[in-house]
Amino acid sequence: MAAVDSFPLLLREVGRSCSSFIETLALIGAFYTAKTCFTILGDAYTLIRVHLIPRLLKRPDFVKLYGKWAVVTGCTSGVGKAYAKELASRGVNIVLISRNKEKLEAVARELVDSYKIETAVIVADFSKGREIYPAIEKALLGKDIGILVNNAGVFYSRLDCFTSLTEAKMWELIDVDIGAATMMIHMVLPGMVQRKKGAIVNVSSLSCTHPSPQIAVYSASKDYLDHLSRALYYEYASKGIFVQSLIPAFLSTKMTAFINLFPKEGFISPSAEVYARHAITTLGISKRTTGYWPHTILFMLGNYVPDWLWAWGMNIVAAYHHERKTL
Repeated sequence: MAAVDSFPLLLREVGRSCSSFIETLALIGAFYTAKTCFTILGDAYTLIRVHLIPRLLKRPDFVKLYGKWAVVTGCTSGVGKAYAKELASRGVNIVLISRNKEKLEAVARELVDSYKIETAVIVADFSKGREIYPAIEKALLGKDIGILVNNAGVFYSRLDCFTSLTEAKMWELIDVDIGAATMMIHMVLPGMVQRKKGAIVNVSSLSCTHPSPQIAVYSASKDYLDHLSRALYYEYASKGIFVQSLIPAFLSTKMTAFINLFPKEGFISPSAEVYARHAITTLGISKRTTGYWPHTILFMLGNYVPDWLWAWGMNIVAAYHHERKTL
């Protein structure tokens, strides 16, 4: 047989031998396409269910659902203060906890004047560790705490590597970002269980979703809060307690002002007031959410980012930050 005639035969034989392999690849491709479509549809459903529908419905009665009093830590500025205002606008009495007495009293007066609610202030510096909690517990006696918002937190004074942190700064991060939320939950949760209703909001951070160099301890502390929230949700949901992990991305607040990465206020970096107005509508709706729909899109996209790429981006941000500091 001539070579010209045998070559097409050879191609047909190769095609037949590879047909099963091609069919397998086609099945894998179809499965991946279907999985991606279901993921996109699921994400779209989450955006609608968590961020759109609650804003169209009548505001829930938090007093009836959870109780008359809420405790908000880290409440003299930023998200804590804005969240306290949102709760107060819904008729919830507020216990304000922070370390600055003058600022606490100013916020308390503002809430009373604007929303005609009751307030109480507790001066406490969470960086002091265990010694402050007996006084807080005593001050809360007699109040049926229905909502706890663990917002108190500290950030780095500058993006930096782990070995550059002082021992004092590391303990501050541990005592405030981990210890405060843990101890406050341990303090108020028994009363919620007894009354069979209550809500706990732990303010975490998008940095908890991946290992984050240059803010390693902060990122790890927020990962702790996220895991604690999710575990407690499954532990106490059957007892009527709603536990939420709130995972914001970048916000335009004093805490992050030194980074200068985003505009002071924008679509991606909202003010504390805008963020709290969105976030509070997810209370009782989603146990784990960013609280703000543009951040939810970032969160969804972030799930596809491998750790090495996230870490590379964090190092780039840190390098940009240090370069601006030296200019």
